[in-house]
Amino acid sequence: MTRKSFEIAEKIFRENKGILRTGEAKKLGINEAILVQMHSVGLLIKESRGLYRLADLSPLSNPDLVEIAIKVPKAVICLISALNYHQLTTQIPYNVYVALPRDTKAPRIDYPPMDIVYLSETPYATGIEEHMLDGVTVRIYSREKTIADCFKFHNKIGMDIAIEAIKDYFHQPDRNLGELLRCARVDRVDKTMQPYIKAVL
Repeated sequence: MTRKSFEIAEKIFRENKGILRTGEAKKLGINEAILVQMHSVGLLIKESRGLYRLADLSPLSNPDLVEIAIKVPKAVICLISALNYHQLTTQIPYNVYVALPRDTKAPRIDYPPMDIVYLSETPYATGIEEHMLDGVTVRIYSREKTIADCFKFHNKIGMDIAIEAIKDYFHQPDRNLGELLRCARVDRVDKTMQPYIKAVL
């Protein structure tokens, strides 16, 4: 491989925030042999199978969330993973919890491990926020939507986690009760949540 090939590939990486999947790199004119060579000489770091970043960039601060955002564009970070991001739980998720539209096929990726919930159109679309993590746009549900989802899926994650989250939420200064109730209605858990909201008000 020529130095010129490396320079061209590096330029393409920098134009794409320093991180690319193998398939994207190929579409942009970087063949797999160049990726392998750049990795072998230390110019690229392999974050996971099929995902490379420039070695001179800072390590990813949220590697799992970033990889999901790149590999599964429709995914929205939810439940315990979103609670963790919003600092509303003491739990550390072992899988990345993501929501997908109900008619979406399950993504086939090796890493990171995902725990998927499928939502109908309105619950899926409600409360999506876009956060810039490591130069990548990651879609994460708002605090209010995340709490409502935790009550909706309490059989999956445990009611204790949902209750902990709502308590922590009401200790935060910028809470929005109106938005919390709106998300609860969207998820059809407003009656379930009301006693817990009254208890912390």
